[in-house]
Amino acid sequence: MIGGTSWHSTIEYYRLINELVGEKIGEDQNPPLLLYSLNIKLMRDQDKDRIKEAYLEIARKLESAGSEAIIICANTPHMVYDFVQPKINIPILHIAEVIGKEAESKGIKTLGLLGNKPTMTGDFIPGYLRKNFNISTIIPDQEYLDQSHYFVSKELTHGKFTEQAKAFYKEQMKLLAERGAEGMILGCTELPLLVTQDESDYPLISTTQLHAKMAADFILS
Repeated sequence: MIGGTSWHSTIEYYRLINELVGEKIGEDQNPPLLLYSLNIKLMRDQDKDRIKEAYLEIARKLESAGSEAIIICANTPHMVYDFVQPKINIPILHIAEVIGKEAESKGIKTLGLLGNKPTMTGDFIPGYLRKNFNISTIIPDQEYLDQSHYFVSKELTHGKFTEQAKAFYKEQMKLLAERGAEGMILGCTELPLLVTQDESDYPLISTTQLHAKMAADFILS
């Protein structure tokens, strides 16, 4: 597990993986896990070369320590996937894989993507979905990108969940649906903690829960 971005969502990953595996092997047991929790400042500085090299170094350390697969406990750091995966000998469990499978199961072909600015404007999730699942992705209009980035970077990743942020994302879902989105990717691992399916009129793809289940399935396999 590569966590720390943020530690709030990393806790959710750790809890979910242990609970999901425990359901199969017995709740009196838990799976062995290696967790490297990095300083989120690396991501906040937005130096892509430094981010890629740091994740490669961490991945190699985890592989050397005996890891059989790696899960990156956040959406945005998946920007390093194409750089890191060819340089290690164990799989990185890509978050977009579970997004695509969940959308397929619901018959969704167009998804709205919400998150911070690098996640929404980058191609590491939309490109993966387009290439592997033929699923289209749309993001909020340009005028809303900075506000979304603010809520993620200045509030959600600090453990601050406000009604203002909730209202903003619910409105963005409405606007995305009007443009053709059939479901919404909660593309920040804190977003499922802010807006639940019960509070939304649209199918939500909660990347945290789905990604954690992917890790649990790998462990159990």
